[in-house]
Amino acid sequence: MGHSLRVVDYVVDFLCRQELTHVFGVGGANIEDLYDAVHAAGGPVRALVAKHEFSAATMADGYFRASGRPAVVAVTSGAGAMNLVPGLAELRASGVPALALVGQPPAELDGLGSFQETSGQADSMNAVRLFGEIGVYCARVDDPAAVTELLPAAYEAALGGAMGPAVLLLPKDVQQSVIPAWQPPRRVAPLRRALAPGAARREAAEVLAAARADRGVAVMAGTGVVRWQARAELERISEVLDARVTVAPDAKDAFDNHHPRFLGVTGVMGHEPAQRRLEEASAVLLAGTRLPMLSAGPIKEHLKGVPLVCLDSHPPFLGADHPGLIHLDGPLREEFAALTDLLAERAPGEDRAATPPAGTASPAADRADAPDTDGTSGTDGAPLTTREAVDVLAACLPDGAVVVSDAGNGGAAVIHHLRVPTDGRFIVAQGMGGMGHSFGAGIGAHLATGAPTYVVAGDGAFLMHGMEIHTAAELGLPITFLIINNNAHAMCHTREQVFFSGDYTYNLFGPAHIAAGVGAMFPGVDAVHARDAHELHRALTDRPADPARPLLVSIDVDPHEEPPFGPLRRPRTVSA
Repeated sequence: MGHSLRVVDYVVDFLCRQELTHVFGVGGANIEDLYDAVHAAGGPVRALVAKHEFSAATMADGYFRASGRPAVVAVTSGAGAMNLVPGLAELRASGVPALALVGQPPAELDGLGSFQETSGQADSMNAVRLFGEIGVYCARVDDPAAVTELLPAAYEAALGGAMGPAVLLLPKDVQQSVIPAWQPPRRVAPLRRALAPGAARREAAEVLAAARADRGVAVMAGTGVVRWQARAELERISEVLDARVTVAPDAKDAFDNHHPRFLGVTGVMGHEPAQRRLEEASAVLLAGTRLPMLSAGPIKEHLKGVPLVCLDSHPPFLGADHPGLIHLDGPLREEFAALTDLLAERAPGEDRAATPPAGTASPAADRADAPDTDGTSGTDGAPLTTREAVDVLAACLPDGAVVVSDAGNGGAAVIHHLRVPTDGRFIVAQGMGGMGHSFGAGIGAHLATGAPTYVVAGDGAFLMHGMEIHTAAELGLPITFLIINNNAHAMCHTREQVFFSGDYTYNLFGPAHIAAGVGAMFPGVDAVHARDAHELHRALTDRPADPARPLLVSIDVDPHEEPPFGPLRRPRTVSA
C-alpha cells in the first residue's frame, strides 16, 4: 500500500509509470499545484509552458504525430480552459491521443459564483458537458480518492478504439487533497484488436489478385500507415500488387516520395496522375485512411462503384451501402502482412520491386510536384512565388527532416509541391485545419525527435499563434520557421474573387515586416527577410555556428497568386 500524498503527486506518479514525459501547458492559479508536483518529482516528467493554450495542445499533437508517443496538456480554468477547445478539437478530429488536465475552481465554492466557475451549478457553464463533447472522455474529480480510478480510465480512453484527447477536470482543493493510501498506478496498455476474419482476407486477396491481372490496383495510403509504423509493409504490398502508390494530403510521409512507385497526393490539393490512377484501376486498396473529403476530392463518388479493400480500424466515409467494400479492421501491420502473404502466393514469379507497373508512364513524367529548378535558379531580385519558395526549401531539406505545414495558400503549395525528404516526417492538421497549428506542432515534433524541423506558415497563421517562436527560443530549439507573407488571408481573398463579385475584399492587409519585428522582439531568434530565391537559399543553408537558436525567414509573395487548390482554380482562357 502506498504512502500519503497529494492528488497531484499521484497524477505525476501515474504519468511517470506511463512514460508520459512531456507536459505542455500554460500555468494559472487552478493548475499551479500540478506544476509544483512535477517540479518536486525531479523528473523524468518535464513541464513546458507555451504562450497560448491552443499551442499547448498543438505541441502535444506534433509530439505524437512525429513519434507515436502521447503527451499531456495541463491548463488552468476559465479562459485557459476555453483557449484549449480548438486544439482539443483538432486532436479529436484527427484521432490523436492526449491526456488533458484542466484545473477548476475549488469544489467547495461550486454554486457560489466563484471566479471562472464551470461546475454547471447556479447557471454556470458545465465543463463536463463541454469537454465531454470535444474529448473521447471527460470526468471531473470531486472525490480525491477517485483519481486513482478516473485517471487510468481517462488515459485508457485516449488510447482506445476512437483515439483522441481525454479530459480530466481537477478542482484546486481536490488537487491539494491527500489520498490516505493508494496502490501504485498500473500501466495502461493500448487497446489490442484482433485480426479480421480469415474469410474476409481471402476475399480481399481474390479481388486484388483479379484486379492486378486486369487494369491493376491503385493503393492509397493515409496517416494510419505512419501512426502504426507500417511503411515497410506498404512498400512490400505495392511490390506484390505491382501497384503505384498515392497518399492522402496529411500522409505525405507514408510512402517514400522518391520511390519509383510514388505517384503523388490525392484530394483537392493533389495531383492529376494520382486521381487518374484511382479512376483507371480495377480495384483500390485503402490503407490507414477513412477517405475524408480533403483526401478524396472529386474521386469520392467514383470510388463508390469500385471494388475497395480497406485496411483501417474504421470503415471509409463512403456510406454503409458500398457494394464492393471489404473491410479488414485488425492491427494495420499485421493485416498488411497477412494479406501480402496471401497475394504473394498468387503473384507472378518475377521480381517487381524496382520496376514501375507495366503500361504506365514513368513516375518522373507523371509527377506533378517535381521541382522546376534546383532551388537556387532564377533572377536576382525577382519576387518569389510560393511555388518557387517551396522548391527552394525542398532543395535545402536534409534527410530525416520534419516538415510541418500550416493552413492556407502556403499549406496548399507545400502539400502539392514539396517532396518529403528521405526518412523524413510530414505534419499538417486537416481535422479542423486551424491556422497557427504548425508553430506548436513544430515545437512538439522537434522535442519528440530531435530531427531538423521546418515549419511553413503564412502571415495570417503567424499573426494568430506565431509568438510560439518565443517558446522555441526559450527552449533553445533550432527550428526553422519559413513565413510566407502575402499580407492577406489569401485563400479567403481568392474565394472572394472566385465565388463572389470580386469587387471587394475583407482579407487584404497593410504590410507587416515580420522578420524585422521578430528580430527586434526576440534576441534569441535569428530573423532574416529574403527577397529572392538566392537570398532564401542562403538564409536556409547558412546557419550560425551556435545551432541552439530558432531561425525565422520571411518572404513576400503576391496575395493574388492562385493556390494549387482544386475548388479555387479559375478556368483558363485559351486564345485562338
